[in-house]
Amino acid sequence: MEDFFARVEGRTHAWPPGRKDLHWLVIPPEAFAREHLYEPYRTLAEQPGLCPVAPEWMHITVLHAGPQDSASSLEVDQLVDEVAKRAAETDPFELTLSRPDVGTVAIESKGYPGAPHRHLWELAWAAQNTVVGDRWPRIPSISYPHLSHAYAGAEGHLADRSLLKVLLSDLPGGEVTMPVTTLTLVAEWHDRREIKWDVLAEVPLGGRG
Repeated sequence: MEDFFARVEGRTHAWPPGRKDLHWLVIPPEAFAREHLYEPYRTLAEQPGLCPVAPEWMHITVLHAGPQDSASSLEVDQLVDEVAKRAAETDPFELTLSRPDVGTVAIESKGYPGAPHRHLWELAWAAQNTVVGDRWPRIPSISYPHLSHAYAGAEGHLADRSLLKVLLSDLPGGEVTMPVTTLTLVAEWHDRREIKWDVLAEVPLGGRG
């Protein structure tokens, strides 16, 4: 497998280790993540070459905004307000996550339906444009819901995708459904092994606090 962290560090709009970038996330409850997303696939996520995602750091990215230090506190407040206006008119929904797939840079579960998740991506992008214009690029440039169980790291070459698929075929577990009721703004960083964050704001969908 290929090093996920080298990929985000080397892309056109690079995300270097240690830098806190603003992200809009959907975050599953930690107990739910531990029971349904972490423990069933722990053996898989802890294979050589992989960096497992702990339950408290599992997430579904909606929009990777920009470096926290490139926005003023007023702009962050305005960004939250703009997202909240749009989110108030957006109904909560349920997202179903599949069993994991072995990708090229991560072990991930894909989610459906995609349309409500893309709506969150679009409204976060519209809010961002309103506040900061074209200062930050649109990341991702296309959107589908997915949650990572593990990332390939610097030793990703040790992770044999064929053997990982064999291992996965022997593990129990099926689709799981989670409610999506909140968009969370975080200041997110990585250390080339883990992705972590500080929560800055939580915005309810449908205007429910």
